[in-house]
Amino acid sequence: MHLGVCYYPEQWDEFRWQEDAAQMAALGLTRVRIGEFAWSRIEPETGRFEWAWLDRAIETLHKAGLGIILGTPTATPPKWLVDAHPDILAKDSNCRVRGFGSRRHYCFSSQTYRREATRMVTALAERYGKHPAIVMWQTDNEYGCHNTTLSYSAEAALAFRNWLTRHYNSVETLNSAWGNVFWSQSYRSFDEIDLPNLTVTEANPSHILDFRRFSSDQVISFNTMQIDIIRAHAPNTDITHNMMGFVTDFDHHTLGADLDLATWDSYPLGFTEQFWFTESEKIKYARQGHPDIAAFHHDLYRGCSNGRWGVMEQQPGPVNWAAYNPSPLPGMVRLWTLEAFAHGAELVSYFRWRQAPFAQEQMHAGLQRPDGSADVACAEIAEAAGDLEHLAGAGKPLSSVALVFSYEAQWMIQTQPQGKNFDYLQLVFEFYTALRKHGLDVDIVAPDADLNHYKMLVIPSLPILGNEIMATLENFGGPVLIGPRTGSKTRDFQMPDDLPPGPLQELMPFRVLRVESLRPGLLLHGAGFEINRWFEHIESVSLPEIALDNGCGICFKQAQYRYLAGWPDDALLAQVIASMAGEADIAIMSVPETVRVRRRGDLIFLFNYGTEPVDVSDVVMGGTIIVGKALIVPAGVCVLKL
Repeated sequence: MHLGVCYYPEQWDEFRWQEDAAQMAALGLTRVRIGEFAWSRIEPETGRFEWAWLDRAIETLHKAGLGIILGTPTATPPKWLVDAHPDILAKDSNCRVRGFGSRRHYCFSSQTYRREATRMVTALAERYGKHPAIVMWQTDNEYGCHNTTLSYSAEAALAFRNWLTRHYNSVETLNSAWGNVFWSQSYRSFDEIDLPNLTVTEANPSHILDFRRFSSDQVISFNTMQIDIIRAHAPNTDITHNMMGFVTDFDHHTLGADLDLATWDSYPLGFTEQFWFTESEKIKYARQGHPDIAAFHHDLYRGCSNGRWGVMEQQPGPVNWAAYNPSPLPGMVRLWTLEAFAHGAELVSYFRWRQAPFAQEQMHAGLQRPDGSADVACAEIAEAAGDLEHLAGAGKPLSSVALVFSYEAQWMIQTQPQGKNFDYLQLVFEFYTALRKHGLDVDIVAPDADLNHYKMLVIPSLPILGNEIMATLENFGGPVLIGPRTGSKTRDFQMPDDLPPGPLQELMPFRVLRVESLRPGLLLHGAGFEINRWFEHIESVSLPEIALDNGCGICFKQAQYRYLAGWPDDALLAQVIASMAGEADIAIMSVPETVRVRRRGDLIFLFNYGTEPVDVSDVVMGGTIIVGKALIVPAGVCVLKL
């Protein structure tokens, strides 16, 4: 696994470049990402390219033995381009222009911007496509960041109508699919269809879903445009895009299929602070990050590009963008690095080399302080580099459990949640956490993935059950766990004629007669567990495997299939997963609450996300410890060779 860093030579005096490069190499870094925000320095005015400074920067880094990851600078169109072509700017859902002054200020549907981006990427690829220093290309930067996937511009409206025309052929077919007889919403032509914003109350959910599908396709086609250009000039060089944490505005599985490897930007402390975690969890894991955040995304993005993946930006200290920004617990940067390796990463790159003393990210820590002195992460990175030497030759990550994640499911439930607190992404994450607490290794996969080699399958929720996933379910030989709202909608966002769970009734003889969403504090109780947020009233010819105290079924089992008719708590999930693991002949591992486990080849990694030492002597019996000790210190790592 390569260690790297993000660097911005255009932001520093040139006399510092050589010293910076030497220090990077001395630290054990072998990769450096540059260029992704440098459009105005490369092309200060239209048609006038200034390559000399970038040539010198590349040569300086290359001479130090660093392989360069070159980013295309399309996330930051310069001011002269915006002034000449204001139509490239996106509009928010209130039709306000999202203007110049930060980044990602473009609309994916702007044909002008696509032409300009094509011109820039072509010029960059022509100049550096064969350069021996360039070991990887990165397209753009963080698609979807700052809520920039959806645009409500005039060009987006036109592109959406064209997309609908291709998908439906006739407006009559669209009217039927969307149920436009409701509220007199029928259209006479595709030209009458507006974007689903500025409506009096909620827009038609089928309209919204198709707009989300369209918007995802726009991101992917924009990325494909860049990939095609780069491959024409650098056919043997890897191409990646750095995706984000808990961002679901476009289908990462589809985008990843075009990449050589997927990368993502890992900020566990910021994500713990910004997302749904409880106040007690935010305090407990303030300096470590929730123990499943990094692993969740490692396993997700490994499944987005055929097993090849990495971390393009790893948090090395306090960030600048969360509500509160604590410093990582000593040891966490090393832990995050080794955890990425345990999940099969090819790269961990830290953001950034030196903390900027100016502009929006001046409060974001780097590996160096603004004066060039080493910040605390440097010592941990050097230690991690030494650890990796002991781990050379490790096999691939091995997973016995597949967890299905669907971006389309996220869009559907966001569109019509039916309950304020029903969050699909959180539901998936809680299923994932429950699996990890049993010491199980998980692959997060798309609904159309090949699942034949797994022993156990978990589907937290999948509103649309297409023919492909149904065939997978019918042929899957191990236990299957299926969560609420699965099979509840058709592809057109309508209820199935035979009621939910629709096609799943071919495998399990039950119907959902009514659903209810539960406000916080309104709980349904069972033997040692509680149901919150969501409950489904089931009609079934079979008795439930697990019932509530009031006799209503909550878990139904038919052959190898189980269905959960509500939002399960930790206790119920633990009970069901333990039963399934036993049926699948998968050994579960009992580890302390703050410890997480991952297997790679014949190695077992144990990570202590707690603030107290943890003794794992019972766990490591039968193997040889090659990194760490059985008494794992806070933010410590123990690696066992079987």
